[in-house]
Amino acid sequence: MGSSVRELAGATPATRDRYVDLLRVASLGAVVLGHWLMAAVTPDGVGNLLAVVPALQPLTWLLQVMPVFFFVGGFSHALSYRSLLRKRPEGSEDSVYSAFLRARLQRLLRPTMVFVLVWGAAALLVQLLGGGGGLTGVTLRMVTQPLWFIGIYLAMVAFTPPLLRLHERYGWGAFAGLAGAAVAVDVLRFAAGVPYVEFLNFAFVWLAVHQLGFLRADGRIHLRRAALLAGGGLVTAAALVALGPYPLSMVGMPGEKVSNMAPPTLALLAHGLWLVGAVELLRAPAARLLERPRVWRAVVAANGVAMTAFLWHLTAMFGVYGALLALDVDLPEPASAAWWAQVPLRLALAAALTAALVAAFRAFERPAASAPVQGHGPLAALGATLCLLGVLGLSMVGFGGLLDGRTALLIAIPVSAPAAVAMTLGGWLLVERAGRRTP
Repeated sequence: MGSSVRELAGATPATRDRYVDLLRVASLGAVVLGHWLMAAVTPDGVGNLLAVVPALQPLTWLLQVMPVFFFVGGFSHALSYRSLLRKRPEGSEDSVYSAFLRARLQRLLRPTMVFVLVWGAAALLVQLLGGGGGLTGVTLRMVTQPLWFIGIYLAMVAFTPPLLRLHERYGWGAFAGLAGAAVAVDVLRFAAGVPYVEFLNFAFVWLAVHQLGFLRADGRIHLRRAALLAGGGLVTAAALVALGPYPLSMVGMPGEKVSNMAPPTLALLAHGLWLVGAVELLRAPAARLLERPRVWRAVVAANGVAMTAFLWHLTAMFGVYGALLALDVDLPEPASAAWWAQVPLRLALAAALTAALVAAFRAFERPAASAPVQGHGPLAALGATLCLLGVLGLSMVGFGGLLDGRTALLIAIPVSAPAAVAMTLGGWLLVERAGRRTP
């Protein structure tokens, strides 16, 4: 892999925005580290360190960096879709859309489907053998939780063409419209008590952040605007938390009545604005650093396996805890002095096991060599929708109780793990077929 990374890094065009690649890797890395640090595992179950030590919750204003990943996604999607339009001027927009969906989702869905099928088979085997209790049961329920991010990202890809057209027509006005819709949702939710309306902010909040990526692609977030986003977003988020019904933590907390994450709130949108502004203010010094060949090779190598590492990092974490329990290693009380002293060991073991899992599954992150030349837009859109619903459903229900008909509510619809897997697999096959030439 080293030689291929060296070749890829050496072949990087001068026009490539290397900082975007760094942000993609760094944001996923921060999420992985945050999950490893927040897990408060004891022989009796899994808690959240932020609930044990509430004074640590302000750290989520630094570690909750998913808005940065979605911002980078908007930038990349705009460039990718425009590139396809330039390369295929004779093709219909319908075929360009299906080709865009397949090209963008292939690298995302291939490793995701492998993860889902491997864990599904393992969960079935465990439960057929009568297992599924204790830490094993917790793992089966929780290991799929990060898939919510995949589901939201699928929606961003699917909505890129129409939202890009809105951006090209209205610019900052398109972003303002999505942000205004997020404000209206929270007003209806908290002031008027309208049921279920809060789920609309899964779209409005994250698509507003995604829209900022379009503006970045067109060079419309200069230093002054970045400073305004950073300062205005931080002040707004602080005011909303201090004066409104919003919690301090920017990640979900067990037992809380209101979460800033699920579904997203206006406070999370403000948090996203300040993060986007902050990373844009750091662009120039980071770009100079990325000119160093060794640094850039490290970023290229990490980008090649980032999604695989993200998918399997909780598997590694629970594997480490399971091994410690099997070896009768004492698990100290979370947040105690002994617990903090054990943190470096647990992180090192989780990183090593994640590296082993990446080595086993990284081949599935490489896109297939075939190039789509025809397509069917509605079929691709249907496939993306099924994938979105299936992945989100699986992130909520997990693999626990697979044989017991266990379900979770996806908005207002009960979804079981087998149904979620079937939707994901069926949607993936539709996207693949829609992007290929039919005989």
